[in-house]
Amino acid sequence: MSEEAAAQTTEKERRREEKRLKKLEKKERNQKKRAEKQEKQRRLLFPANKKGRHVMHLMNVLRVIFYPIHWLIFPFKLHGKKKVGPGACIYVSNHYCIFDVFYPAHTTWEGIHFMAKDPILHAPVLGYVARRLGVIGAMRDGSDVRTIMDSMKVLKNGEKLSLFPEGTRNKTSDEEFLPFHGGAAMLAIKTRTPIIPIVICNRPKVFRMTHVVIGEPFEFTEYYGKKLSSEEYAQADEKLAGLLYDLRSQFRARRSEKRTKRK
Repeated sequence: MSEEAAAQTTEKERRREEKRLKKLEKKERNQKKRAEKQEKQRRLLFPANKKGRHVMHLMNVLRVIFYPIHWLIFPFKLHGKKKVGPGACIYVSNHYCIFDVFYPAHTTWEGIHFMAKDPILHAPVLGYVARRLGVIGAMRDGSDVRTIMDSMKVLKNGEKLSLFPEGTRNKTSDEEFLPFHGGAAMLAIKTRTPIIPIVICNRPKVFRMTHVVIGEPFEFTEYYGKKLSSEEYAQADEKLAGLLYDLRSQFRARRSEKRTKRK
């Protein structure tokens, strides 16, 4: 190989190395920006007042604005609203549409942190609103340790957390729930927080009444202080699904009984 050819080869290798280093630098900068953005988002989750309570002024404004709009377009009735008390709790509900997030919000004036798919937090407009409302991003496979830590911090701070164990909207059936993903039972057990079951008894439709039943708060006290296996956590999550089914069945039975008496 001539000296000129060798020089050209060396120059090409140098340029390739420069490109590779630039890509690495760019990747590192993007990762750093992403980490800073996530940390800023985490700080937004916990703006507690002097008493340690979370104050969500934006959520209260949205409650006032959207409650009448929501009720007029998708009329609903909350059964058992008074069962929700102050302090930390985990709302667990089935999921039909995006408006389902309003039902837990209509039960209290306290701040509620919702758990949503992580990509929502990065959407142009919706993502900004979600971050301001303290929404916690969750990975689809539920393996995000940060999601679990943020959720536990919210509950230990005396705040409310709302999640949909189905993981996505149920578009296939009005009777059967989608399989419940793990997480709700584990959070309740590890933080010793009561769960408030909410069942949406019928799919919300425009100008048709939707009945939303709120069950009695309950705790997994039999699991407190024990080291549980993944199978035992899965059984606890199955118990949650069964609880929602029972809640809906009991409500339908009461309605059917009332109709029979009227006749």
